Amino acid sequence: MFEVTVEETFAAGHYLRNYKGKCENPHGHNYKVLVTLQGRELDKAGLLLDFKDLKSAMKSVVDRLDHQMINDVPPFTELNPSAENLAKYFYDESNVLLKSVTDGRVWVKSVTMFETDTTNATYYQ
Repeated sequence: MFEVTVEETFAAGHYLRNYKGKCENPHGHNYKVLVTLQGRELDKAGLLLDFKDLKSAMKSVVDRLDHQMINDVPPFTELNPSAENLAKYFYDESNVLLKSVTDGRVWVKSVTMFETDTTNATYYQ
């Protein structure tokens, strides 16, 4: 099995619903997201997926959230924009894009979402 990981960053605001504490108020983070792909076969160039192609797939998701109030961006108008839910969102969105690009040869293994340098949440199936 092969794995590749790409890191991307973005800045955005959010607030947590149904939470008692400072995070119930609007605030911002400089997020870092790590997307790790997995697959059994390399392509003809000996790559699982070109890093630039993974960055391109991530860019469309990052661009939706960058410099936004995440609570105003669907599905986070209803779904709480916690690090856990953001990790799952990146996982699901990236998998949809990769499935069409690689015909299912490559899939997302895990996504880790950092809200700070010392706090993160990971989603995988």
